[in-house]
Amino acid sequence: MNETSLSKSIAKLKNEFIKTHRSRSLVYEIIPLSYSPELPIEETILSGLNNFAQNNTIYFEPVDVHVFNIRCKSYEGDINQYWLSSKKYDTNYQPFYPTWILSAYALTLEAKRLGFREVVDIGSGDGRISYCARLLGMKSVSLEIDSELVNLQYQISDLTKVKYDILNEDATTVDYSSLNLSKPLFFISGLPELGEMLANHVLSKVNGIRKLKCIAGFNFMGSHTLKEYSRDKTGWGWGKIIEKFDLDVVGCLTLPTLWTNDQQIDTPYVYTKCKNKNLDGLEVVK
Repeated sequence: MNETSLSKSIAKLKNEFIKTHRSRSLVYEIIPLSYSPELPIEETILSGLNNFAQNNTIYFEPVDVHVFNIRCKSYEGDINQYWLSSKKYDTNYQPFYPTWILSAYALTLEAKRLGFREVVDIGSGDGRISYCARLLGMKSVSLEIDSELVNLQYQISDLTKVKYDILNEDATTVDYSSLNLSKPLFFISGLPELGEMLANHVLSKVNGIRKLKCIAGFNFMGSHTLKEYSRDKTGWGWGKIIEKFDLDVVGCLTLPTLWTNDQQIDTPYVYTKCKNKNLDGLEVVK
C-alpha cells in the first residue's frame, strides 16, 4: 500500500469511527492495536504510536473499540491548558491543535518516501510528527515556542525512550544553518492565512542559506474548503506562497486532524520542493 492509499484508509477509518463513536471531548482519535490488511501498518510502529498516546497527558484513559473489525484504542483528551498557553506568544500564528497520531505517521512516512533525510517540525506542539519521524529512523528536529508544550515533549520522550532534538525556540529567529541538515523537510504548522507570516519567515531564512536553498522541502497544511473571502484560493490556500518561493508541488495527502473530526473532508498536507537547479553538485530531492 502506498502512502496515498494509506491516507485514504486512515480517513475511512476516521469517518467510520466518528460515525459510530461519539465523544463529548474536543480531542478524540483512534489507533489500531495490531496489523490488519485494511490498514497495513507494522505492529512495532503501532505499538510506538499507542505508546506515544498512553504517555501523553492530554489524553485520558484509553478505551478498546472495534472499527471495521479492527481492534483499536480510542483516546479522548483535553488541550485547553496548552491551547491557552500557546496563544500568549506574539509570533505564534496558530494555537495548539493536534493532527491525528495516525496522520502524523503517514506524513512522516511520505517524507521518507520522497527522499528526505530529516524532518524539521515548525510549531511542533506535543512533538507527534518528530516522534513519528524517529520511529522511521529519520533525524527529527522539533521547534516549539511554548515552554509548556516543550516540557510535555520532554516528558513523552523520556517515558517512551524515543529521543529527538527538541528546541524551545522562535522559528522566525532560529539559525537553521546550525541544525546540520542534509536533505530536510520543514513542516509548517499553520492553516492558510493563519500560517502565512510564519511560512514567509521560515522559507526566507531557509532559502537564505546557500547549502539548504536547493535541497529543502516544505509541507503546508492546506484546506479543501476555502472561505469565500480567502486571500488565496489557489494551491489549497498556499498557491501564492508556492509561487513566491518558486516551489514545485510533489505530493499531497489528505488526513484527519482535530478540526476535521466533525467533517467528512479532512486536511490536505501539501509537499513542495525548490524548483531551482543544484548548487555545487548538491542533490535536489526528486
